[in-house]
Amino acid sequence: MTVTPPTAALILAGGRGTRMGGVDKPGLLVHGRRLLDIALSATAHLDAVVVVGPHRPELDPGITQTQETPAGAGPVEAIWAGLSATRLPDDAVVVVLASDLPHIEAVSVDALIAATSTDSPVTCAVDENNRTQFLLSAWTFRELRQRLSTLRESSGLENQPMKAIVTEPFSTLRVTGTTDCDTPADIDRARNHPRLTIEQARAAVRNSLTALSPHRAALADSLGATLAQPLVALGDLPRSDVSAMDGYAVSGEGPWRIRTEIRIAGADGQLELGEGEAIRIATGAHLPLGATSVIRDEYLSVDEPSRMVRRLPDAPHRNDARPRGEDWTTGFTIAPTGTAVTPAVVSAAASGEVFDALVRGPVRARVIVTGDEIRRTGPLREGQTRDSVGGILPYLLESNGVRCVADSHLRDTADSFERVLADATEQDLLVVIGATGGGAADEMRSALDRLGARTIVGRVASRPGGSQITAVLPSGRVVLGLPGNPYAAVTTLLTMLPTVVAALTGSDTPPRLLGIIENAAAVTSDAVRLLPVTQSADGRWRAEPSVLTAHLAGLIGRSAFALVPPHAEDDAVAEVVVLPR
Repeated sequence: MTVTPPTAALILAGGRGTRMGGVDKPGLLVHGRRLLDIALSATAHLDAVVVVGPHRPELDPGITQTQETPAGAGPVEAIWAGLSATRLPDDAVVVVLASDLPHIEAVSVDALIAATSTDSPVTCAVDENNRTQFLLSAWTFRELRQRLSTLRESSGLENQPMKAIVTEPFSTLRVTGTTDCDTPADIDRARNHPRLTIEQARAAVRNSLTALSPHRAALADSLGATLAQPLVALGDLPRSDVSAMDGYAVSGEGPWRIRTEIRIAGADGQLELGEGEAIRIATGAHLPLGATSVIRDEYLSVDEPSRMVRRLPDAPHRNDARPRGEDWTTGFTIAPTGTAVTPAVVSAAASGEVFDALVRGPVRARVIVTGDEIRRTGPLREGQTRDSVGGILPYLLESNGVRCVADSHLRDTADSFERVLADATEQDLLVVIGATGGGAADEMRSALDRLGARTIVGRVASRPGGSQITAVLPSGRVVLGLPGNPYAAVTTLLTMLPTVVAALTGSDTPPRLLGIIENAAAVTSDAVRLLPVTQSADGRWRAEPSVLTAHLAGLIGRSAFALVPPHAEDDAVAEVVVLPR
């Protein structure tokens, strides 16, 4: 059996930051997170984490903190201090990383760990420019301690460069997230949002959002939520032996003498049949004691004068009764954790005598329409534009299991954005229409930065929808910023919302519907295009070459739009998003 060695991270969070004017570099914000927090997030899954630098009281108590002596004595001295603060076996793998890597993620940390062993005890990351990054490296504990001890005895550790211990032999591995920040210009570049593909944007949302806390609620009031624990039947179904058809409950082989009583569903009291007796019974009625089977009407002949009933000669011998617990017995799992609460789930739960459950969600949303020029009611004045999308967004949200609990119109001012975003305490999701482009009147991005929000998606390579934003406020509430253009707002919402809802409720992302775009070559571009489509008789889809985006007239009579991939050829396969009806 293979034993996985323990893992640890030594995060260097000290230094003087001289090239940045002496600032606390690990405390600088990139997309709402400190550089130190980015490093901590990438290593949180390891067995031990040590932060070397000035004491930070806000860190989790499970994180070991220590300081090199003297403070600012260089990375090698800092590594020695970190190594001395933890106890690990010789075969443990230690990741050394500086807290100035704005794009480092757990996947790169794990890749370095996987490449490091007693046979290959040192692995250094290589960046996109083919440079070896010594301050993103993985070591066996034995090797790191040995090299530090040897250098300490011969030359001392203070102000030594990393090259003093990263000597041959060592291995290299190309990984992502190696770009560091040494200057203010580096920080500025890190704060720019890369253009993600739609799939990258969805993956970022799925991997970055934290699911809502579970709570117990009535299932009938929880449509759109997700089960946070299995839904288990509290009773047998059926609860007793019942008839599956209208007919006669009989005892014995027959013919049978008909009793005068009639058994209907829900009837009180108990009856008992004797051998050779039959009783008229309705679908769903529970069987009398002594009944050996139920025979449906069409299999029987009834002689009224003699009050006798017989099975027809060519009738099959079958029992149209349902025994107790045929569908399930008490303790049966009706639906597993992660199942969306749908009308079918509510109904099945009631059949199992379950009326409330531990759920996540449903997601509560607030719609925020922005723009000084937008008018929601009353006559338009010069320069104004009618709000033609805010009124339909609650319906579109409901179609994805989201409850719209508030909506508002916001002016394009910095203080109004900060106020409405900061004061949103009763919603899980804020859907903002407009102000995402970064123009002179677009205040949302700067407001998010001032509030310390973490931007997950800042730009997407799609037309329309390129300026969309997905961010998380310090409170944990999610902001989904949509372009102000009605067509762009609706198609962007329907493209991204299912992933946001799945991440918040802890459910699986709905599977994509794929279709063949017969005229893809005529409508393709250098980025994904979101175009209305019409299904042809042969099942393929035909995309509209162009669509006016200031209104939704292009969606009238359409059942879907497609995500036509860049540089596509005719009959290319594309995702098709069905429009709510």
